[in-house]
Amino acid sequence: MTSQNQLDFEGIEQESLASYTERAYLNYSMYVILDRALPNIADGLKPVQRRIAYAMSELSLKSTSKPKKSARTIGDVLGKFHPHGDSACYEAMVHMAQPFSYRYPIVDGHGNWGSTDDPKSFAAMRYTEARLTPYANILLSELGQGTADWVPNFDGTMTEPSLLPARLPNLLLNGTTGIAVGMSTDVPPHNLREVVGALVHLLEEPKATLAVLMKHVKAPDYPTGGEIITPKSELAEIYRTGNGTLRVRATWEKDGTGIVINELPFQVSGSKLLEQIAAQMRAKKLPMVEDLRDESDHENPIRLVIVPRSNRVDMDALMSHLFATTDLEKTMRVNMNIIGLDGRPTVRGLREILIEWLEYRTATVTRRLEYRLAKVEERLHILDGLLIAFLNIDKVIKIIRQQDEPKPVLMKTFKITETQAESILNLRLRNLAKLEEIKIRGEQDELQKEQAALKKLLGSKAKLRKLIRKELLEAAEECGDARRSKLMEREAAKAMDESVLVGAEPVTVVLSHRGFARAAKGHDIDPQALSYKSGDRFLAAARGRSNQFAVFMDSAGRAYSLQAHTLPSARGQGEPLSGRLKPSDGASFCGVMIGNEQARYLVASDAGYGFFVKLGDLHTRAKAGKAALRVVGDGKPLAPASFDSEPFPGETMVAGVSSTGRLLLFWAEELPELPRGKGNKILGIPTKKFKDGEERMVAIALLNEQDKLVVHCGKRHMTIKGADLDHYFGERGRRGMMLPRNYRSVDRLSVERKQSKVIVGDTD
Repeated sequence: MTSQNQLDFEGIEQESLASYTERAYLNYSMYVILDRALPNIADGLKPVQRRIAYAMSELSLKSTSKPKKSARTIGDVLGKFHPHGDSACYEAMVHMAQPFSYRYPIVDGHGNWGSTDDPKSFAAMRYTEARLTPYANILLSELGQGTADWVPNFDGTMTEPSLLPARLPNLLLNGTTGIAVGMSTDVPPHNLREVVGALVHLLEEPKATLAVLMKHVKAPDYPTGGEIITPKSELAEIYRTGNGTLRVRATWEKDGTGIVINELPFQVSGSKLLEQIAAQMRAKKLPMVEDLRDESDHENPIRLVIVPRSNRVDMDALMSHLFATTDLEKTMRVNMNIIGLDGRPTVRGLREILIEWLEYRTATVTRRLEYRLAKVEERLHILDGLLIAFLNIDKVIKIIRQQDEPKPVLMKTFKITETQAESILNLRLRNLAKLEEIKIRGEQDELQKEQAALKKLLGSKAKLRKLIRKELLEAAEECGDARRSKLMEREAAKAMDESVLVGAEPVTVVLSHRGFARAAKGHDIDPQALSYKSGDRFLAAARGRSNQFAVFMDSAGRAYSLQAHTLPSARGQGEPLSGRLKPSDGASFCGVMIGNEQARYLVASDAGYGFFVKLGDLHTRAKAGKAALRVVGDGKPLAPASFDSEPFPGETMVAGVSSTGRLLLFWAEELPELPRGKGNKILGIPTKKFKDGEERMVAIALLNEQDKLVVHCGKRHMTIKGADLDHYFGERGRRGMMLPRNYRSVDRLSVERKQSKVIVGDTD
């Protein structure tokens, strides 16, 4: 039995979801590409821009007219041609009016239309007014002369031009950017006079090469000026392929003791730029800069002042650093992907764009001349009929008075066309005067001369090219101006070494048992007296400069580097190194070193082995560090030791002490200098006792004969100096001499010198 709810698909088209979605997405993609995001080579406009310009011309908003509210224009655009969002449409109109966005603005805006600092800070459309600029005539002046194809608008109630009959290649002059589906476009703006020069040359020599054309069009010309520092060879490659990148740099000059920036790269905000420089100053990365000022005003739209700290500052080096680290130098993308005359989007080179646009211009001028010729011939035809009427005026009047339908009678009597008969019937009595015949004959002569001239132009390609050339030069004279973006060959900008920028202030890097690090200003602080987190305590400290790398060693023998100036201040309790570094699994930090790259440190493991290493060999930018000291079994590194002065004094001794209270001193020259490894034996600890955990080396130190060696045992300590040091002196690798009974549970060693007390470290 058939269910009453059974569906009947008879007569319904069925399609798989996959094919339907593919077709729908493809249709959407093509719409976005062809009718939304990419410009046409003919007038260089996207549909919304074209509709705004046309709607304003229909509202008679010429450059000589009184401006009207922008809301009026946007209303017409949305209601008649472009049924999309009003905010997006108004933003497109604002963009066409901003002199810092368009090289040759199309809209003349009155009111707040944004600024270079914030292009989107424009007022609402109900507050602003607008009209077309004189440059807009380049796009619209030939619109009513049969030069455009007219298509129905979105609801079919009226027509709009599919393309504007531009007298110049607006695409190259104003450039454009757009993102479609699967493709994008970035066409830079150019100078009008240079582009016209290339077009004129191409008209005279159609086979001109790109190199010849680039003698006219040397590079893009941005509305905000700046310097284009891309080499000529790279510019030629960009213009050949239509793809690439170029570098635009701000221009600056010395003004007394300061630096004045007066031009910025395209689409760079002055306020954002000052924020970038100020951020470096706050991070103490620009110690040579004392002050920043924005002195921009109506007369000087861009005037940013950088005040160096002294007149000894190398301004060229400072600006080179700022070019490399801020938006004072910007990379501009070039991707000349445009819709050609064939209706297909393609990436074109400069020569291809100029040739194809000239093809469009030739077709446009031809259509204009043909349209005018048709109008002239139509008028001559009417004048021939009027002249017949004047020569037979009495007969014409008689026919009109006596006949009910005079038109066919006139046509038959005088052998004239319907158009001529209609024009005769439309004559006013005042036009029947004798003088009108003279006027008709005079107009006929003028129109016949124009007719002959038009036919000659249309019949000769050479004369047509000459006319196009003349009109291009007239347009250049009408709207052209000087180049704004300078072409300069500059060396690549280089950022200053961070160590130079930071300065060389004395600091003491402090490491705690739980791996918290900080940097205290100066060398005269007592790191053990600092505040530590609950359950944490002092482990090690090292003295150096703020522009040096602090090297931390973990219990796996790996070394890690951080710039000293990036460590938190000692006013706090530091920050965990594990947040900035990636130590080995289960490893903890056990020591810290700092100094110049040639500084030597003694690194050792509790197995009694060690070696000297240059600090530069331990530097690394890898968060996971680098292998430095190879430890034996379950052993671990000791806190590294160094000497205050570099190079080491000739009488430097190494001190090593074991957990059983054995102390050994020997000459430092007996230990090798290695970049990494296990090292040589310092203290003779029996292998079996080390493996069983009965004896280990617990501390090392470097000293000379004038220093005092302090042995710390909990709260007790013993000082060894002078001749008493000889008692513990021996050959490297020996067991060492026993310390007094009450000082055998050694925690750490420290050295007291004549000028300062050096804290080497602490061990558990």
